[in-house]
Amino acid sequence: MLEHFGEDIWIANGPTVKVAGFHYPTRMAVIRLSNGDLFIWSPIALSGELRREVDALGATRHVIAPNALHHLFLDDWRRAYPDAALYAPPGLREKRSDIQFHADLPNSSPAWADEIEHVAVTGNLITTEIVFFHRRSGATLFTDLIQHFPPDAFAGWRAIVARLDLMTGPEPSVPRKFRVAMIDRRAARHSLEHILAWPTEKLLMAHGEPIEKDGRAFLLRAFRWLTGP
Repeated sequence: MLEHFGEDIWIANGPTVKVAGFHYPTRMAVIRLSNGDLFIWSPIALSGELRREVDALGATRHVIAPNALHHLFLDDWRRAYPDAALYAPPGLREKRSDIQFHADLPNSSPAWADEIEHVAVTGNLITTEIVFFHRRSGATLFTDLIQHFPPDAFAGWRAIVARLDLMTGPEPSVPRKFRVAMIDRRAARHSLEHILAWPTEKLLMAHGEPIEKDGRAFLLRAFRWLTGP
């Protein structure tokens, strides 16, 4: 189930989830820190097989919800790994008052900060997404701000909506709904400056095939609508 994505980083695909009638695939990442602890990004449904593979890599110590939309399986991981720290992005504490989080992002100074950088993309009405950069693998991790689906992923009126929303274009893109919801573009550009300063080689997203090379060049194209010509 786990697929190697680079030095000390693995990915796993989970079941689809239904949101507003659309079926979205799920994807998570596991990063092994230099001390052997594991950083779990955007956790998917925790099956017995997945748990065995994760446990073989190290001890799960950090479980991260990258935005307030990706929280469906947090409680499964909390119960399975009660000693792990759970990190909440803006808005999730209020949304999931049933879960006790240990720290808030992006304000905390986590134990993994020397190996994984993070920036909050602010100014969006839909969600504040935390974007991560794993130095050792050169991988930048986006969640919903960049998406890509095959042209035949949806049928009927949903296919039309997906095409108009730029979800099924020739390459991964920022969906139109997120562009329209970016009401504070100055704040978003400031966040993007930090992201573009990272030496991104690979790019991972929750909804779309990973970018395996020239990641920074891709990001420049994906956010040209925000940065200008």
